[in-house]
Amino acid sequence: MELFPRADRVDDASLVAGLALGDEQAAVAFVRRFQDAVYGLALSVTRDPVLAEDVSQEVFVRAWRAAGNYDPRRASALTWLLTITRNAAIDAVRARRSTPVLAETLERLLDVTLRAEDDFADTERLALIALESERALDRLRTLPLEQARAVALAVLGGCTAAEVGRHEHVPLGTAKTRIRTGLRRLRDVLKEGSRDGAP
Repeated sequence: MELFPRADRVDDASLVAGLALGDEQAAVAFVRRFQDAVYGLALSVTRDPVLAEDVSQEVFVRAWRAAGNYDPRRASALTWLLTITRNAAIDAVRARRSTPVLAETLERLLDVTLRAEDDFADTERLALIALESERALDRLRTLPLEQARAVALAVLGGCTAAEVGRHEHVPLGTAKTRIRTGLRRLRDVLKEGSRDGAP
């Protein structure tokens, strides 16, 4: 017996709940409702239609696995799903790269990730994600350039300290210090921002 016989008419959060319960109609309605937004964002990150399709499939698998932990008080279903999409798309792009990427390229990638080129179902919610991304980049820009590059390569690019060292032409110890110091400074910036009441 289907728990959501008119799944195409229920709200987004209820569709996620149905997905978590394994309701087939809710799952089908969930995919239909969000597939264009997911594919559009995946395509804007990967710049590859075939890879974007693979990413989209992976996104819905991840969403299905995580649906039981979804909390509508923390984010809308679309925001939650687009966050999964962004992460899956960046993972796919990283997996295709054989060499580390410049910090500037990573910054551009993050920038275009959340700037919709297609018409998404809810541009307001997408804009909120873009705003959070921009704030993160602003914080990264507070670091000295060599630390910002090291943190971007390690955290955003998924590089090891050894890879950061090779890419930046510095010893392993220097790379580790730049990453560690940069992350410590970012934490300090975040703490100051929360004390000042900044978002």
